[in-house]
Amino acid sequence: MANVIKLRKGLDIHLQGKAEEKLIQLKSKGQYALVPDDFEGVTPKVVVKEGEHVKAGDALFVNKQYPDVKFASPVSGTVREVVRGERRKVLCIKVEADAQQEFCDFGKRDAASLSAEQVINALLEAGLFGYINQLPYAVSTNPETMPKAIFVSALRDKPLAADFEFEVKDQKADFQTGLTALSKIAKTYLGVGVGSSLEGMKNVEVNVFDGKCPAGNVGVQVNHLAPVNKGEVVWTIGDPTVVLFIGRLFNTGRVNLTRTVALCGSEIKSPSYVNMLVGEELSTLLSNSFNADHSVRIINGNVLTGKPTTKDGFLGAHTSEITVIPEGNNADEVLGWILPRFNQFSVNRSYFSWLCGKKAYALDARIKGGERHMIMSGEYDKVLPMDIYGEYLIKAIIAGDIDRQEALGIYEVSPEDFALAEFVDSSKLELQRIVREGLNILRKENA
Repeated sequence: MANVIKLRKGLDIHLQGKAEEKLIQLKSKGQYALVPDDFEGVTPKVVVKEGEHVKAGDALFVNKQYPDVKFASPVSGTVREVVRGERRKVLCIKVEADAQQEFCDFGKRDAASLSAEQVINALLEAGLFGYINQLPYAVSTNPETMPKAIFVSALRDKPLAADFEFEVKDQKADFQTGLTALSKIAKTYLGVGVGSSLEGMKNVEVNVFDGKCPAGNVGVQVNHLAPVNKGEVVWTIGDPTVVLFIGRLFNTGRVNLTRTVALCGSEIKSPSYVNMLVGEELSTLLSNSFNADHSVRIINGNVLTGKPTTKDGFLGAHTSEITVIPEGNNADEVLGWILPRFNQFSVNRSYFSWLCGKKAYALDARIKGGERHMIMSGEYDKVLPMDIYGEYLIKAIIAGDIDRQEALGIYEVSPEDFALAEFVDSSKLELQRIVREGLNILRKENA
C-alpha cells in the first residue's frame, strides 16, 4: 500500500478555462524548433549545419560541458536555420519536417535486464538524458555524478495544469518501462495524487501526496522524503511525460517526443487536449483558438511558472499546457480599490470574493502594484510546504550571503517552489528569478 503524506500548507487557485478531457486533431505545418533554454544549465554546442538532413533521434546540439549529453531532433527533416541572439547565443535550431518520417533505430531492449550503465548509455545515445534534472541547483543533470535517489512526480496541480492521468491512461506500459529503467540507476520514488491510477506501479516506491498546490512539485516531494544535503545529488523528473519518452525508447527502439498538451485559459474558445511533438510550432494550435479583439498573454506552460510566448513560438521541451489569459492592459477599474470585487481573487479578505468558495476566476496578467521593500510577514511560509524559512532564504540570496544560503537549505529548492510565494508576495518581488540567479552563482562558486 502506498505511503500517504498529508501537506497542510499551499494554495489552490481556481481559474476559468480548464481543458476538457477530449483530444482534438491538428495537422502540423511541419515547422519545429528545439530551444536550448528549455534545458536549464546547458551550454549548447550545435552539431548540425543548415541544410543538413537529420532523422528523428539524431542530435541537434550537445551540452558543451558534457558532450556525451545530446539533444535529439523530434522529427526527421532539413535543418533550416540555427537562430542566434546576442553574443552568438543559440536561441533555437529550426527543422522543417519531411512528409515521410524516418527514425534512428536504437534497438528494442528489456529494461528489466539492463544495468545502470547500460540504461544511462542508452539515454545518452538517444538524446534523452538531458531531460532529467537534478538537485542541487535545479539544472539538467550530467552522467558523471550518480544520484543517491531518483524522484518522479506524476502529480500536476498548478492552475489549469494538464491532467497526467488523461495522458497516461493508454500508455501505462511505456510508463512502467520508463520507471523500471530509472530504478536500475538508483532507488526511484514516484509521487502521485489521491486516487491516482498509478499507485500500482512496480519497481518504485509510490508515495501519495495529499494537499494543495504545490504538492506536485518534485522539490516538495524530495523535501519530505529524502532532503538533499551539501555534497549529495538526486535526479528529478517533475515532468512525468519524460518517463514516457524513456519507456517508448526501450519498448520501440525509437525516440518519440509526442506529448499530450492542454490548450487552456479563460481566453480559449474550446479548452481541450492535443497531441504535439516537442518543439512543434504553436501557430497551428492557436490560429483560431481565441478572440483577437483585445490583448492576451500566451504562456508556454502554466500561469505560475510558464514563459510568455507568441503564436510564432514553439512548444517547450517540458511544456504540458499552452495557457491564454487576458493581458489586462485595457482594464478599466474606476474606484476599483473601494468596490467589493467579487470577480477578483485574493489570498486575504480584502476582497469579498473569499465568500464565493471555489469559484473559478478569469484573472489577467497584471501584477497590480510595483516592487517594494520586503515585509517579513510570514506569507511565503503559508504556501511553501517545505522545511525551510523561505523569507530568510530569499533575503540571504539578495544579500549574496552564500554561507547563510547553505544553512537555510538552498540546495533543496528550485525556482518553481517559490512560484506560489511570488503570486502571494505583497512586495511584488520576482522570487523565481532571484532563486535562479542565486542557484547559478552557487553552482559557479562550487564548480
